[in-house]
Amino acid sequence: MSSTLIIPNDAARRLILARACLAERPQAGSHTLAPLVERLGYVQLDTIRVVERAHHHILFARRPRHRPHHLDRLQAKEPVLFEHWTHDASLIPLQFYPHWHHRFAQAKKRAALWRERFGHHKVVDTVRAHIEANGPARARDFAHLGSRTGPWWGWGPAKAALEFLWRTGELAVLKRDGFEKIYDLSDRVVARSLRDQRPSRADTIAWACAEAMDRLGAATPRMLADFWGHASIADTARWIATEKKRGRLIDVVLQGAAGRKGLVAAARPDIEAALEMLPEPTSRLRVLSPFDPVLRDRTRAERIFGFDYRIEVFVPAHKRKYGYYVFPLLEGARFVGRVDMKADRAKDRLAVKKLWFEQRLGPSRARRAKLEAELARQAKLADVAEIVLPNSALVSRF
Repeated sequence: MSSTLIIPNDAARRLILARACLAERPQAGSHTLAPLVERLGYVQLDTIRVVERAHHHILFARRPRHRPHHLDRLQAKEPVLFEHWTHDASLIPLQFYPHWHHRFAQAKKRAALWRERFGHHKVVDTVRAHIEANGPARARDFAHLGSRTGPWWGWGPAKAALEFLWRTGELAVLKRDGFEKIYDLSDRVVARSLRDQRPSRADTIAWACAEAMDRLGAATPRMLADFWGHASIADTARWIATEKKRGRLIDVVLQGAAGRKGLVAAARPDIEAALEMLPEPTSRLRVLSPFDPVLRDRTRAERIFGFDYRIEVFVPAHKRKYGYYVFPLLEGARFVGRVDMKADRAKDRLAVKKLWFEQRLGPSRARRAKLEAELARQAKLADVAEIVLPNSALVSRF
């Protein structure tokens, strides 16, 4: 019986950062964005724009010359990305599209629920016919079909119909204007060669597990299930067990940070060789999105990095520990703090409200210089000229 490989905490951190594309030096050039998204697997979308929206922060942390219009081109003009659901709404490499047919089928099975909530089958036919005849459209183009009175996020019947057709694969999101979706027929957006591929569910589960494992480095069944959202934990546990029997996976333990429990996981048999080749993470200080891939699994972040992070958007203001939308700060292979800041575009400035450093860390001269350089980069992303960082905000520690 083979023994379990123990991966020391420093190596576990380097592994996670490397697979999340945060170990290498940030690269320049918009032409590197598509390969980056493929390496990550997808980029999560989010509506909140405190400095910039989450998907742009995710890319900017790795490609500091990234600007929002670069991503628009990859989705709408080339295109090499499509929008749909993983664990949340995401931009996904277009070559992965065939594996979303099962998501489309699952959505169609829930058609009765949509009809019950919106009574929308006639509206669906009307919306579909309009787009077939007239081309791309958005929800506002169907205002005459009903107001925003639906029970889900204030959706009206037309918006619900558009979302139903999109989630079932009949429509695709051609692009976004600001954050408003513009829909068109999938037949006109996605190549027929991709639309016609029909991998079996077993093939899609195997694909999802293997691709997630390669992007995580080491994973539990839950991590694999959560990555794409295609498979259940039972599915991923069976896949891991089968791959172990075939000698394609081994047991590992990612050693936890000081005082934290480690993670029992599975990894490829060549994991030791992969660990020896890992780059040393750049010492640059970076602001990360709360939805960054390295942080999405809060349990992993807490155990391996010793960083207890929760986004408090949905926490009542009087119960928040930090703030509405607070950004984590990554320096090298550790999280050193968090910052509450906002782009005030009316005043053309980036306003830092408060800054927290982790225990036993503080604003040394070197760290302060790194922070100031990163805030200057964030101001460029937000397209504002001034940075306001009052002394009262600079050294807030817990």
